[in-house]
Amino acid sequence: MIKAVISGTGLYTPPATIDNDELVEAFNQFVDLYNAEHADSIEQGEVTALQHSSSAFIEKASGIKRRHVIDKEGILDPRRMTPYIPERSNDERSVQCDMAVSASEEALSRAGKTAADVDAVIVACSNMQRAYPAMAIEVQQALGIEGFAYDMNVACSSATFGLQAAVNSVENGAARSVLVVSPEICSGHLNFRDRDSHFIFGDACTAILVEREADTRAGQGFEILGTSLKTKFSNNIRNNFGFLNRADESGIGKPDKLFVQEGRKVFKEVSPMVAQTIQNHLGSLGLTPGDLRRMWLHQANLNMNQLIARKVLGRDPGLDEAPVILDEYANTSSAGSIIAFHKHNDDLETGDLGVICSFGAGYSIGSVVVRRR
Repeated sequence: MIKAVISGTGLYTPPATIDNDELVEAFNQFVDLYNAEHADSIEQGEVTALQHSSSAFIEKASGIKRRHVIDKEGILDPRRMTPYIPERSNDERSVQCDMAVSASEEALSRAGKTAADVDAVIVACSNMQRAYPAMAIEVQQALGIEGFAYDMNVACSSATFGLQAAVNSVENGAARSVLVVSPEICSGHLNFRDRDSHFIFGDACTAILVEREADTRAGQGFEILGTSLKTKFSNNIRNNFGFLNRADESGIGKPDKLFVQEGRKVFKEVSPMVAQTIQNHLGSLGLTPGDLRRMWLHQANLNMNQLIARKVLGRDPGLDEAPVILDEYANTSSAGSIIAFHKHNDDLETGDLGVICSFGAGYSIGSVVVRRR
């Protein structure tokens, strides 16, 4: 029987950062401009005045302190509040492709492999910068990989769903190894004018190499013991941007063309679903929560992660058991749990067990149980 192993991971981190104070200053300038421009309507009760944000509010609500972004200037311009990302010609590599190549090269290096050892590429992320040709095929070309490639989108769970697809390809013999890449430019779909969500997202790209155990060194990487996926439809997290928007001009500019969510409903509904999914997955593998050494959870909200870990473990988790990268990266959608895994696994010893778990719009939940070799 062929067994699948995570042999290497990579991370691309954009150099530009925005801390909460900078973000709040720009947001509050926008609020002041908006309220001044609509003063008469506000006074007559026709328009509701916007409220200032604060760094204290952001950190309490999310645990986020700063975020990395592709472009800082456009976001912090109170009259724009959207990143500047110039469109490239069709003859140039796309922005997401550049991010993916950087993360993939690190994953290959850490695994001790080259493009010649890879048979497939899956680009799994929330927001593709175009409909087609597939981003994955462009990444495949840029890396010089033979074989096949495709895109997939399950929102914040894309990376774990991509991991299952990679495991299936390796274990059924369709590929010797598969790269799962998640180039997330979340700043492009975030409404920086919305007080409840303007602080949530950052940009990053992760890469994971999944290989046949027989092709790896003894003791290298993590054995994948099993994957578990769950979806349940919900409108509580949504983004309606798409090519059909041009067919109804009346909808252009509506807030739901960017990221929108009912945060309290998401927290209340998703947290118990995630905890139960992890517990059920462990049980199906003959394991218990007490067997876990580490949980690499989706980095969306600190309070949410703490609650999920508490429900799974039956007690308060230590930071060592459920590491957090939110303070540095913010929510990077599908990349978040993989960033946590990438940065917090070197100290695990042979036989240590962990679970990579992502969750988000859909609703969608992906659980991957791994064991240090």
